[in-house]
Order: sequence, then structure tokens, then C-alpha cells
Amino acid sequence: MRILVSGASVAGPVLAYWLTRHGFSVTVVERAPALRKTGGHAVDLFRPAMNISEKMGVLPRVEERATGANRMTVYGEGLRRPVRADLSKIFGGTGDRHVEIMRDDLSEIYYDAARDDVEYVFGDSITAISPDGEVRFENAAPRRFDLVVGADGLHSNVRRLVFDEAPRTHAFIGAYFGVLTLPNVADLDRELLIHVGVGRTAGLYGARHLGDARALFLFRSERELGHHRDVPRQKKLLRDVFAGMHTHVDRWLEELDRTPAFYFDSITQLHMDTWSRGRVTLVGDAGYCPGPAVGGSTSLAVVGAYVLAGELARAGGDHERAFPAYERAMAEHVRGSRAVALSAAKTLVPTSRRGVWGLAHGARLISALPAGPSRALLRLTTKSARFYDSVTVDDYPPED
Repeated sequence: MRILVSGASVAGPVLAYWLTRHGFSVTVVERAPALRKTGGHAVDLFRPAMNISEKMGVLPRVEERATGANRMTVYGEGLRRPVRADLSKIFGGTGDRHVEIMRDDLSEIYYDAARDDVEYVFGDSITAISPDGEVRFENAAPRRFDLVVGADGLHSNVRRLVFDEAPRTHAFIGAYFGVLTLPNVADLDRELLIHVGVGRTAGLYGARHLGDARALFLFRSERELGHHRDVPRQKKLLRDVFAGMHTHVDRWLEELDRTPAFYFDSITQLHMDTWSRGRVTLVGDAGYCPGPAVGGSTSLAVVGAYVLAGELARAGGDHERAFPAYERAMAEHVRGSRAVALSAAKTLVPTSRRGVWGLAHGARLISALPAGPSRALLRLTTKSARFYDSVTVDDYPPED
């Protein structure tokens, strides 16, 4: 059985790995000319995704490439002095297994896991998918596949081609997210500097193996700003929103026109009645993005890819049985991730000075407590800790 996967970021390579382990023939098509190494930003892997990575045999590499961030300094607008916190306790309180890793590093690790067993086609993309499985490409000749999977992100090309966009498919949750790569002039080593104000948060972090640093920006907006693919407008938005916040932030913004890598998007949730139509289904952000940067979307994508491959194997490749089973298995995880995203956005980008104070001093309190009490406090006060530890995934043993 031949399966085409569109997208080689996270969900695509994980899905390709498990499909091949279950005996399917897999082709992955990726618009970029090579595996993306454009700077990226840090993402979180929580317990379910860590367990799946362990089954793939890549957990040692994931842990080796972890950012190792363990310290945080919070500068809050209106606060007399910065607050210092122990990030290891805060991360430790979100679940019993957790790693923060750069997205590009994670993508490369998953790609390497099955690159010899999967056909990868870079520098091309799908232009049409017929009901009988014929697929047309921008560059390559048409080919026929039994199934097609869109693993191509929030702005999925496969979803655009196959699914009618309902008016309320995209649910903007009132915030934007930007990341840029810049020299590590602050010589940060496993440390996060964060500036928090009403409606805006900016941070800088350096990972021990990167050689450079990442500046991240989150800000609130009551309406969508029509930014998509307009990079000059995106940079102007960041300058306008964060101007005068702090001299640190002003220096980070000065790098906008020199950065080798820049990312910007709305924090948007994707709501669809179904992720499948005929021979086509969606996985990860392409089908059920809970919100970039705040909803654990990377872990959700890993889980979704594992479950989709497992359900196809369990159904003997019968997509009419496998796709509904996949959607049923993932429904609760998706709902939980959406709730986590809404809660995290309110915490990370406060709407009041009281929220600024609470974020800064809450982090200090959690890091000051012993590990047991700090974990208990996080579980009481955050949805993410309770949710990620509660996620369970069926076991789908691969072929021998």
C-alpha cells in the first residue's frame, strides 16, 4: 500500500517512521529544497511524545539536543526588581517526562530515524488530488497513491486542496507570536530572560549547543491583523508593539533586519468537524492545531502521527475504518490541548498589571519551594500539568 505524506517537519517524519514499521510504502513530499534548518524555536515534548520517541529509539538524541534551560529572570513592568526562578522546577512540575528542544533539531532527529526506508522528495508540492488517488505536483510527474496525508502545518496545502474551508474553521485566540535568531551577545547559557507587560511578553534564550540565541515575542490583539506572508509588516508590528518596553528588548528589535531566520504567525486554533475526506486525512497542526507556542502542538503532532499509523495498521490499511478510529482516539487529546492553549495564553501574556505581578512572583514561589510542593502547586494552578500527565495512548505493536 502506497501512502503519500505532505510535510517533513515533525508529524510527517514521525508518521513515515511508524507507517514503514507497519509495512506500508511511504513517500514524503516537502516544499522546501532540503530539510528545514532555518533557526526555528524551542518546542516542548511532554510525556506521551517522549514515550513515543523512546519507542522509536531516538530518545537519547532528543535528550542530548535538549536546550537544557534551567534559569529564568523575569523583568515585569511596574516591578521594582527582576525576579529569578528555577526553570528546572517549573518544567519538572508540568509532567513527569519533559524536554525542551529546538524544532529544527527535533525534525532532523525524526527524519534520520527512517530516512533509509522512506522516499523523500524535496523541492516540490502537491497541486491536485483526485478522488481515486492520482496526485499532481508542481514539478514531478503525476503519481497514484492509495492514501494521502497532510502533515503540512496550520496553513496546510492539502487541507486547502481537499477540504472546503468553513467560515469558522480558524479560531483566532487573540495573540501573535514571533521568533528571530540573533547573536548570543548576552552570553546566555541555559538561561531565559523575559520581559512581561500588559498585553506583551518578550524573551531571549540561548541553548548550550546553538552558538546563537533566540528572541521571542508574544502580544495580544483584539483583531486579526492581515499579516500572513507579509514579512515587512510583521516586523513593523513587533517594533510598534514592543517599542520602549526595555533597553534589552530594544536591542533585540534592532536585529530584525539582520536576522538570518524569522518566524511570525497568529496564535490560531483549527476547528474542523472531520480531518478526513475520502482517501485523504490530516495530522498535527494541519488538522487540529491547538495554537502555536501555547498548546503543546508539537507533542500533539507526535501523538497524532503515531495513532494514525497505528489505526491504519490495525485496520489492515482500510482507511474507511482507520480514519474514523483515528479521529475518535485523538478527539479528547485535541480538546485538552485547546483548553491548555487558552489557559497558557492568558498566563504568558497578562491582561493586567495584576497578571504581570502574578506571573513573575508565581514563578519565584514555585522555584523556591522543594520539588514536591512546587509540583503540587503547579498541578493545582495549571491545566497543562494536569492534562499532559493524563494523556494515554494505545499501544500499536509494529510488524516484526
